Amino acid sequence: MNRPLVMALAITDTLFLTYWALSALALIGAVHLPAAWMYEGYDQPQTVAWNWSFFPLDLAFSAPGLSAVQKARHNDPMWRPLALISLVFTMTAGGMAVGYWTILKQFDPSWYLPNLALLIWPLFFLPKLLQDTARPH
Repeated sequence: MNRPLVMALAITDTLFLTYWALSALALIGAVHLPAAWMYEGYDQPQTVAWNWSFFPLDLAFSAPGLSAVQKARHNDPMWRPLALISLVFTMTAGGMAVGYWTILKQFDPSWYLPNLALLIWPLFFLPKLLQDTARPH
């Protein structure tokens, strides 16, 4: 695994696990997050449900992504399919959020741009990873 992919997976997946830990702590009232940090409608039950609907999907890309980094460090070829799963789910989560904010015509850069990045950055790695995965090792 090349260094840029290691960094992209490690940073994205660690940030998502941090995001969900903070979200859970805020949900139970253990921490207070300033309203300025939040997305529009963060206090509306339907939007809260929409946000939490991403939790399993985000875990579905974070766990394999971090596992891929670990396996690559140990020269385990399983890193390739794990990275592939992570990249596809990362794009899916980003695309779903971008679609949601676009339909609502809410283009707050602090939420829209990070989700757009999640949709786009995997494209820089997917072609080579698919090619490498298809090649016998």
